[in-house]
Amino acid sequence: MRKYRIFSILIIFCFFMVLTGCMKGEQTLEEIDPPKDAETVDKQNENNNTKTVNEDGTSKDDVKGEQEMIAQKVYLIDANGMVAPQTIEVSFPESGEVAKQALEYLVKEGPVTPVLPNGFRGVLPEGTEILGLTLQEDGTVVVDLSEEFKNYDAKEERKILEAMTHTLTQFDNIDKVKLWINGKALDEMPVDGTPVSNGYSRANGINITESDANDLLTSETVTLHLPAEYNDTRYYVPITKYVQNKDDDVYEAVVNSLLNGPGYHNNLIHVFNEETRLTEEPELKDGILQLVFNEDILKDQDKAMLSDEVMETLTRSLTELQGIEGVDIKVENKDKLVNENGEKMETPVMGEAVANDTTL
Repeated sequence: MRKYRIFSILIIFCFFMVLTGCMKGEQTLEEIDPPKDAETVDKQNENNNTKTVNEDGTSKDDVKGEQEMIAQKVYLIDANGMVAPQTIEVSFPESGEVAKQALEYLVKEGPVTPVLPNGFRGVLPEGTEILGLTLQEDGTVVVDLSEEFKNYDAKEERKILEAMTHTLTQFDNIDKVKLWINGKALDEMPVDGTPVSNGYSRANGINITESDANDLLTSETVTLHLPAEYNDTRYYVPITKYVQNKDDDVYEAVVNSLLNGPGYHNNLIHVFNEETRLTEEPELKDGILQLVFNEDILKDQDKAMLSDEVMETLTRSLTELQGIEGVDIKVENKDKLVNENGEKMETPVMGEAVANDTTL
């Protein structure tokens, strides 16, 4: 009998070791790092007890009767058919699977539909289920979807890819997205055939628009963030463009593209005065990009007032570029600048300060 027990224990131990080896190279959803700019909102219960969250997105304690909320950024479709981020306040998932929950909020007629602002809607077909997410060591997350995922219009295929990719890659250790349907990998999207066998990343762009570049061989893609408005809701829309990169100065190319305006996108707002120009070459030092403009950039030249939307548009767009953490604006013939509240602008505006989108 004793020999039988020892033999049984050895079998169980071996099975455990094999299972552990199979799981190597993958992460559970609880191990997916939250976005750097993620926020948690702690709700208090009647006894004034609170619940906090670890950096990996899991709860530290479990206080009965308390509902913890987090600010979750998701990419939706606006009234003009463009993919745009919105930040919503939602309950922290009991499973700790914040990435999976973010995808579930992209489903049409899903759980957050009643609180979306006018004009915004989900992008995944109604009834789509997120069957599972598996994070691989190289930063690729495999998303397994139900059959309902196939029920979309061909014209929305890229919007679906863009919304899913940008929603998931906001998490720090996710760089690329691969799609499965019912456990079978997709080589191409099921309706319009967009290739996805190598995965989809932010490098594929979002809301891809017309080119400012005459020669694509000497140009590169950049993502600009431009304000839009629907009814009383203001928000920012990311658009990917080719810009002419003269003399390898991508910073100047991005600024000039912003100054030229949104082009045919009539729903996007042009926030710069027509005669606004850079008067010096942009200079990057210690993560801060310094830009010097003529006086036409000002909203009020007598007060040396810079529009908040001008500052935010520049900061959002330029901090997308590698190495830029903040933007410092100077104006020729002006020693000091103020914002629309009359406050002196004595320090650079950092990307983190404008990272959060409208909270519903």
